Amino acid sequence: MNGSQWIIFILLVQVIHFLGTWKLYVKAGRKAWEAAIPVYNAIVLMQIINRPRWWVFLLFIPIINLLMFPVIWVETIRSFGRNNLLETWLVILTLGFYIFYINYAVEVQYVEDRSLHPKTGLGEWISSIVFAIVAATLVHTYFIQPYVIPTGSLERTLRVGDFLFVSKYHYGARTPMTTVAAPMVHDTLPLIGTRSYLNKPQLPYFRLPGFTKVKRNDIVVFSWPADTVRVFFKKEKGVKKPIDKKSNYVKRCVGVPGDSLAVIDGFVYVNGKQLQLSDRAKPQYDYMAYGQKGVSSRLLSDLGINEFNRLYVAQSLTQGQKRALQYAGHRVYDKSQPIQILTDSKGIDPTLIRQQRLALKEIADRQRVVTLTDEMAIRLRNNSGIDSVIKVIEPKGRQGINLFPQNPDYPWNYDNMGPIYIPAKGTTISLNLRSLPLYKKIIRDYEHNSIEVSGNQILINGEAADSYTFKQDYYWMMGDNRDHSEDSRAWGYVPEDHIVGTPIFIWMSIENFTDGLANWKIRWDRVFTTVHGEGEPYSYFKWFLVVLGAWFAFDFFRKRRKKSTD
Repeated sequence: MNGSQWIIFILLVQVIHFLGTWKLYVKAGRKAWEAAIPVYNAIVLMQIINRPRWWVFLLFIPIINLLMFPVIWVETIRSFGRNNLLETWLVILTLGFYIFYINYAVEVQYVEDRSLHPKTGLGEWISSIVFAIVAATLVHTYFIQPYVIPTGSLERTLRVGDFLFVSKYHYGARTPMTTVAAPMVHDTLPLIGTRSYLNKPQLPYFRLPGFTKVKRNDIVVFSWPADTVRVFFKKEKGVKKPIDKKSNYVKRCVGVPGDSLAVIDGFVYVNGKQLQLSDRAKPQYDYMAYGQKGVSSRLLSDLGINEFNRLYVAQSLTQGQKRALQYAGHRVYDKSQPIQILTDSKGIDPTLIRQQRLALKEIADRQRVVTLTDEMAIRLRNNSGIDSVIKVIEPKGRQGINLFPQNPDYPWNYDNMGPIYIPAKGTTISLNLRSLPLYKKIIRDYEHNSIEVSGNQILINGEAADSYTFKQDYYWMMGDNRDHSEDSRAWGYVPEDHIVGTPIFIWMSIENFTDGLANWKIRWDRVFTTVHGEGEPYSYFKWFLVVLGAWFAFDFFRKRRKKSTD
C-alpha cells in the first residue's frame, strides 16, 4: 500500500475503534470524544485498563502489534467485568469485534481496581509466554538476530556451522515491511512448512538511524535479491516474496555505491586498484594439483584441505547398493564402465561399505582440482609428492553460464568480468541498448518502473529515455570462496533496502554441521570469537566461564550469608 492508502486504513481503524468503544470510555469516566483521537485514544485506553502507557508504543510496531492487539482486547473486556473463558475466546476469535457487543448490548460496570494478576496458573503461563515473545521479537527485529552459516560461500573466513549474532543496529535496523507475519520465524512456519506471512498489506521501506554505513570489506547479511524460492533444494514454481521475507545471505561487500569494479583473473579491482582484503579474510580459489604418482586424498586431508572430490570405481552395483549410495548423497554414474561414484572429501562411510558389501577402489588421479587458500597452496607446493599447483583461471572472453547480466554482449565469467559501475543514489547514467542489460533489473524490479524497447528507443513508464537517475544505493557482494559462491557475479547488485546487518560474534561453531547431530564436533577455537578485527580471532570462551563461575560463587555465598543472618 502507498502512503495515501495507509492513511485511509489508519483512519478506518480509528473509526472502528471509536464506534466499538466510546460508551465504554464514558462508563470508565472519560469523554466519548477521547475514543476518536488517534494515539491519544490509545493512551487513554491504557489508563482505563490500568496498563503502562509505553504499551502504546508496542501497538505501532509491525508483528509485535499482532501479539499486543489480542492482549488489549482481552484486557478491555476484563476491565468491565467480563472475565469468563468463553468471552475471552470470543473477543480473540472475532478480532476484537465482540467489544461492539459489550459496548452496545450488555450493561456493564467499569472495574477500576481490578486485579492485574492472572487468576490461574495457565493464565500466568500464557501471559509470560506472550511477553517473552514480544521482548524477543523486539531484540530480534531491531538489535541482534541469531544466524547460522549454512553454506561454504565464505569458507574459510566464516565456516559452515558457525552460529552468529548479527547486528541490526550497525547500519540501522530495517523496520518490517510485512505487517502480518508470525513472530520469531522468517518465511516458513516450522514443522508445518507453510508460508509464515501474508503478502499484503506492505509498509514502505524505512531504516532507523545507524552509526555506520556499509563499507568495502564488511561482511554483510542481506535479503537475497533474486529469491523466488519457497523451500530451498525443492523444485517447484517460484514465488514472489516481500523484501524482508527473502532468504538471508551473507557475503563480503567488495563494492560500494559509486565504485567502478572489475574482476581480473579472479582478483577484485575497485576504481583501478586491486582490493586489499582484511587480514582475517581467507579467500579460496580452485587450483589444479599435479603429481606424477597421483594426488591422494589422504595427502590433501593431512594438509588440512577438505574441498575436493573423490572418485571411486566399482565393476558392478546392485540396485539396492546404488540406492544406498545415492541416499547417502553420492553421485553414481552407472552407465560408465567401470561404474563411477563421485563423493565429497569425506568419501564413502566405511560402515556403508561394510553394510552394502561394496567392492570399491578409489582413483587417485595425477591431477585434481582442489579449493585452497594462499597458505594451503604454499603447503601443497612444498610437499614432495606434488609436482605443481596452478590456479584455475577462466580466460577473459569466455562466457559463463547464468552469470550477470545474462547477455551475449557481456561474455563474462567468475574470473573475468567488468568493469561495471555500482549505482549511487541520485547519480544519473546514460541509457542505451548497450548499457540497458546492466541496469534493467534495477529500473524495473528494484525501483518499480515499466520498461520497454521499441526499435532503438528505450521507454521508461511509456516515455522515451536516454538517461536514468537512481533512487537508492547499491552494493556488490561476493563470497570469499570465490569459485564456489553464488553472489553478485550471478545475480547482480544488492539494493540498499535489502541490507539486514553485519555479523559481529560467533557464539558456537560446529564441524560437520550438515552431517547429522551424531557427527557434530565443536570447534572450540572459534567459540566466543569476534567476526571483525585484526589478527587471528581470539576465543573469549574461557573468560566467559571464569566470569560465570565467579557469579555463581558470589550468588552461593550471598544466599548462604543471608540465610545465616535470618
